[in-house]
Amino acid sequence: MIKEELSSKKKGKPLIGPAQKAKPRPEISIWDKIDLLRMHILRSLGLVSAIGIVFFIFHKWLFTHVVFAPSEADFVTYRLACAFSKLIGAGDMICIEPPVFNKIAIGFGEPFIMSIEVSFLTGLLISIPFVIWELAKFVGALIPERQRKSINNIVLACSLLFAAGVAFGYFLLAPLSINWLMGYTVPGVENTPSLSSYINYMVIFTLPMGLIFQLPVICYFLARIGLLGEDSMREYRRHTIVGI
Repeated sequence: MIKEELSSKKKGKPLIGPAQKAKPRPEISIWDKIDLLRMHILRSLGLVSAIGIVFFIFHKWLFTHVVFAPSEADFVTYRLACAFSKLIGAGDMICIEPPVFNKIAIGFGEPFIMSIEVSFLTGLLISIPFVIWELAKFVGALIPERQRKSINNIVLACSLLFAAGVAFGYFLLAPLSINWLMGYTVPGVENTPSLSSYINYMVIFTLPMGLIFQLPVICYFLARIGLLGEDSMREYRRHTIVGI
């Protein structure tokens, strides 16, 4: 027996017996999955709540420099549009001057309620990359190890696309929409939006755009599972562009 072991070592053969082989990963029970999901959800909610509380403490700064900024004449989008207009020799043709309007609170305690809503929505927007990462960690614990390699790339792609969508909505869609909607008037009616309606429109301009920008990732997964092929993407290319 000793001679066989010595000869195996000389030949470079690994001494692995039946008991030394890699064991398959044990199956996770449904209760363990629920407990794992609960842990990741609590972590995500904890971060969202912490950031939301910080922004609620500084809610005056948040409203002045972030929420109401797209309605002000010195917003970065308006300044860049005017600078570009002068750069190409068009004078003030592309310059945008948003209409001046006041926001009013018509509900009891509306400023307080809106401060809480805006603070925690801002916390959610900032925490989205972490939330995606926690979700990816939960999924990674349920799939084979060889399929986990692409998770980091997917998390990075989702986070960057979401940030790009929110930035597109905030810096481009929101100021242009506010300028057009507030400039549209009806005889005998004064445009004085309520605080809640203004904030609801700001949410519509930003959060859905972050989700819409996830379409490349969705198309990637549909292609991986065979529901979306190269031929169908080429055939319905125009419909997709119009839909987006």
